[in-house]
Amino acid sequence: MPFCCTHYLLSLRFRCGGFGLLLTALLLGCEGSTGEATSAESAPRSSPVAAVELAPRDLTRRVDLVATVQPHVAVRIPSRMSGYLDGVLVEEGDRVEGGAVLARFDIAEQTAEAARARAQARFARLELDNMQRLRQTSAVSQNELDRAEMVLEVAEAEQQVWETRLSFGEVRAPQTGVITARHVEAGESVDAQDVLFELAVLERLVLRPLVSERDVVHLSVGEVARVQIDALPDLNLEARINRVFPSADPLSRLLPVELELPAEAAQWGVQPGFLARVRLQVDPRPGVLAVPAAAVGEDGDVRYVYVIADDRLLRREVELGVTRGQWTEITSGLESGQRVLASNPIDMREGERVRIVGWRE
Repeated sequence: MPFCCTHYLLSLRFRCGGFGLLLTALLLGCEGSTGEATSAESAPRSSPVAAVELAPRDLTRRVDLVATVQPHVAVRIPSRMSGYLDGVLVEEGDRVEGGAVLARFDIAEQTAEAARARAQARFARLELDNMQRLRQTSAVSQNELDRAEMVLEVAEAEQQVWETRLSFGEVRAPQTGVITARHVEAGESVDAQDVLFELAVLERLVLRPLVSERDVVHLSVGEVARVQIDALPDLNLEARINRVFPSADPLSRLLPVELELPAEAAQWGVQPGFLARVRLQVDPRPGVLAVPAAAVGEDGDVRYVYVIADDRLLRREVELGVTRGQWTEITSGLESGQRVLASNPIDMREGERVRIVGWRE
């Protein structure tokens, strides 16, 4: 078509001299259009691709768990005797000192028995004193003296038994803490070993989430976890791993891990029973090079990616580490700052010209 246009215009120019200037202009216009089309057709072709620029990434695996706030020390205080409660002296929420009396039993019977045992012990002691004097005059035998000594020992032991039982009439706090539960009222009859109170030491609060056996092997004492309390959404805490329990549940394969909250947690409003959300870092891998998992090609046992340099693809063999979500760690073969094809390389070839139209973050 360009050839026909030019030939036709030239013939008109020679036939119609008066229109020479106009025909010359039309001729130049046709020739210019033909040159631009030829230039566009001869330009090198390139494929549009998405790329990623290598920079250190954090591929640490994170595990989110849920746990209930618990006191580090929680004591169930039982009755040490059977009987009727004369009085209960504390309420739930009361803070008590170690040794403080929490409740008292009706101990009239124990008091009488202790008094009888003390009297028997005094009588046995007097008998022994008489026997010792008579023995000096040979009025009694050594066997009779020994028997008197044994009677005194039995009486003193009986006295000690009843005095001990008498002391059970007062229920005391084993240590300083807060009464978290009260299971009895004054006037109730209780049996020995019945739980009367529960006491917690709130100065140390802990969490004991259950962790999978596959994750717990990456944890160690002293590591830090992030904690949020549902009841206190504006409070962000750090908890340290106190201990990892030694055995897993045979059915669930979960192990408790104890994390201790800061000492000020109770002052900030954290209480036993609050629901906490725990984020643990498992298998930390900060500052590693990584590419999108789809960017890695396979050629037998070889793994490779395409690096983009001077608008062309260059194949680079790589060694891989872990895969976290959509990213795969590169342990060797690449350097920070290089640009890598971010999509599946299976349809690409080395040396192919490309142009970057998008970036993978």
